[in-house]
Amino acid sequence: MRQFEEKNAYFDQLFSTPGLKWLGQNTNHMPMHPSVRQALLQAVEDEGFHAYAPPAGFEALRQGIVADLDLPGASALVTDGAVGGLFLVCHAFCRPGTNFVTTDPGWKWPMQFARQAGAEVREIAIYDPALNYRLSPEQLRATVDQDTAIIYIVDPNNPLGICYTRDEISAFCEIARGVDAILLHDCTYRDFAFDHTLAATFYPEGTVTSYSFSKWLGLAGLRIGAVISNPDVVETLAGISPSTLGSSVIAQRGALAGLAVKGAWMEEVLRVQRGNQDRIREVVDSVPGLSLPVFPSNGNFLVVECAELGIAPEALVAAYQERGIMIRQGRYHTPRFGDRFIKVSTSVPASWVEEFCGLLPEMIETARGMNMTRPLF
Repeated sequence: MRQFEEKNAYFDQLFSTPGLKWLGQNTNHMPMHPSVRQALLQAVEDEGFHAYAPPAGFEALRQGIVADLDLPGASALVTDGAVGGLFLVCHAFCRPGTNFVTTDPGWKWPMQFARQAGAEVREIAIYDPALNYRLSPEQLRATVDQDTAIIYIVDPNNPLGICYTRDEISAFCEIARGVDAILLHDCTYRDFAFDHTLAATFYPEGTVTSYSFSKWLGLAGLRIGAVISNPDVVETLAGISPSTLGSSVIAQRGALAGLAVKGAWMEEVLRVQRGNQDRIREVVDSVPGLSLPVFPSNGNFLVVECAELGIAPEALVAAYQERGIMIRQGRYHTPRFGDRFIKVSTSVPASWVEEFCGLLPEMIETARGMNMTRPLF
């Protein structure tokens, strides 16, 4: 079977599993806010989806995204999920002879997009307690050059959950400005952070901010996101965007409704997901050989180190799947460090995390005897 067929069949099987508990994709599975549910249902009832949406998104949504980020003067381009925006940025600015700089671990798809466009990808290793699991300005400065097209910063970092300080973000911006590179600031998880600084406040002329409705609002399957930058950069992106007929009308209506209730909604989401992190820490601390390299996480997930157990992360993933729970293996994020950890999502009902925690000792023993024969994605 071709790999893309095998991969699709794998996720189709997961999606078709009745009652599967999704603790591996960082998506929000908490019950939807009634206002958002009503907006989605009304969008279907009105049948406005028979018409194409504006190519850059509904004006109210574009303005709402910019206001949510508090970036006056910036422009938003609505995309088919945040990943659609990342694809667009990489293909707009990467080309043969350029390089794309990011961290390891990080998120792999923009690296793939940059390579597709002909760029060299340079990964800076940060999975190291001596570095506090974070990129330093010194590391970045030593890696970029005049051929750097994009510096890609995932902040908070997926999967580690670290969040960069204001001084670090300022330094990254000065480095990007010095080599005339785009700073692609992937802020997918900013709403889960204890504190967060937007690079666009320091480097508005060269920062592109990525925005997602999948994680904080839970609209992952509706595929709605955005990229935000100064109007000149957005003009460039819009000129090559494949979404010339606009993004989903239904998804945009749901996103607008979400922005209207975001303050109250996120207060409850944060209460539950931070409580879930605390519960996972309790059980990890009780199991010899497990540890949390970063706690608390500034994302809606935790990395759980399991290398000392002598079992493959993939075996733990497979054991949990047999019990109807999806978690993620480290190699999804990093071939170099992926044999050291699993990742568990926390923006889910507390009962899901309780089940994960209750099963953990049994799953470790099950994983010890597993012979992995099929690939995970």
